[in-house]
Amino acid sequence: MQRVQEKIVQVVGLRKTFGHRAVLRDVNFEFSAGKIVGLVGPNGAGKTTIMKALLGLMAIDSGNVRILGQPVSVTTHAVVTQQVGALIERPAIYPFLSGWQHLQLMTTSVKQMTWVVRVLQMENYIHRPAKRYSLGMKQKLGIAMALVNRPRLVILDEPMNGLDPQSVKQLRHLIGQLAGEGTTFLISSHILSELEKIIDTVILIDQGQVLLQRTMAQFQQSARQTLVVRTTENVRALRVLLQADYPVTQQNGDLIVSKSVALTPLLHALLDAHIQILKVNQYQEDLETVLLRLLAERKA
Repeated sequence: MQRVQEKIVQVVGLRKTFGHRAVLRDVNFEFSAGKIVGLVGPNGAGKTTIMKALLGLMAIDSGNVRILGQPVSVTTHAVVTQQVGALIERPAIYPFLSGWQHLQLMTTSVKQMTWVVRVLQMENYIHRPAKRYSLGMKQKLGIAMALVNRPRLVILDEPMNGLDPQSVKQLRHLIGQLAGEGTTFLISSHILSELEKIIDTVILIDQGQVLLQRTMAQFQQSARQTLVVRTTENVRALRVLLQADYPVTQQNGDLIVSKSVALTPLLHALLDAHIQILKVNQYQEDLETVLLRLLAERKA
């Protein structure tokens, strides 16, 4: 018998307006324990507003939020205090406190503070005043403050902001490790190429509405594939492939087959026509390309 996964986050009918502007329009989504969920969309789509509503930091007009089955609002958010870690917009840093003192504001466990400093490789500066921190150091401190209590849900808004490539790689590894141990993540980031490497599920939001929620496996199935072929006789090769009903065009010295096709029969069609093949490459749309296409199709 298959085990039912525990729902960590449930959002139903979320609506929010600022003046006459609707920021959230009937937002609905949910996800289970141990998932890494990417919340993506254009600037102003409503991502940060959703995150603040999840944390009970912002009153909503209608709808409800539940985390671990418990209601969350500006007046009811005990579960957030106990079970959720977050970094929203930018870390709340006190310039004259050291990084270690910031962690002491979050927990009394020296073991947990030592752990998070070690895994984020902050040993060299954790005892310096935060006013001497670079942007990347401050970002790591904000992430450390979100993780130090080992919460069951972690909400991160642009966590890769200011991090160097090595630190981004370390963060990806840490998030994957913690998710494997049961921690759930909701991450918003504009760096989709990095987000794509770690997330299980994508929630796409635009103009305050959830356009879709899909697993990465579903995204990969819907991603368009392109085949790029170069031959010694592209003009004749184009004619051969068109006669064989392949969706092919010529572009910059290459033949572009615009959708997924079986490669072996295509190559045989060219070889049977005695056309020499110089290059064959297959490309699949990445997450960023798919999302941009979906947004463009919605606005068309």
